[in-house]
Amino acid sequence: MGRLVWLSDTHDLTWFPPVSQALKEPDGLLAAGGGLSPERLLAAYRQGIFPWYNAGQPVLWWSPDPRSVLFPAEFRISRSLSKSLRNRGYRTSIDASFAAVLDACAEPRASGPGTWITPAMAAAYRQLHALGHAHSIETWRADQLVGGLYGVALGRVFFGESMFTRSRDASKAALARLVDECRARGIVVIDCQVSSAHLQSLGSRALPRAEFVKLLGQHVDGACVWAKG
Repeated sequence: MGRLVWLSDTHDLTWFPPVSQALKEPDGLLAAGGGLSPERLLAAYRQGIFPWYNAGQPVLWWSPDPRSVLFPAEFRISRSLSKSLRNRGYRTSIDASFAAVLDACAEPRASGPGTWITPAMAAAYRQLHALGHAHSIETWRADQLVGGLYGVALGRVFFGESMFTRSRDASKAALARLVDECRARGIVVIDCQVSSAHLQSLGSRALPRAEFVKLLGQHVDGACVWAKG
């Protein structure tokens, strides 16, 4: 059985144990602690690691096996979604209201009493946005924000973090815009982190963690194509 590694902010902020050392139960739990500085967050993403924890817990770092990913060319738009995109009067934008999208994603869901986007987590991603690494896509109907998503772009990879909807298919409209942007900008893969039936219906699939890490090694470094255009 593996052992959970505790990180410290007094040492190298970019260091994590190899993802192969992540626990099998709970799946992918790799390390705890260490804070949410931009240096540590960006280093985590580059190694296939992301933070997820609830209020009152230390920062927990995860790298599940397998990993849910969406290749832009494999995105599926159902007939009903296509109808929504045509008829519901939605329009989408990029980075027009990052803070509002983040706040909406942090709202409690009907499926649970709390949120994993703690104030510290929200502050960390606002900082990443200010540095040009975190981005949002907004879905609007008239002047109302009705859906959206946010994530982190590094190299040719977009790491999806969270989405929300206040109107039918509004978050899917944001995802469709993200896929279009990824195709246009040369982003090769969208990290969806953990699989779900909802994501699978849209074309996501599970990759063994080793394959995902290899994919990152090929595409995550270098200039971020999201910054272009």
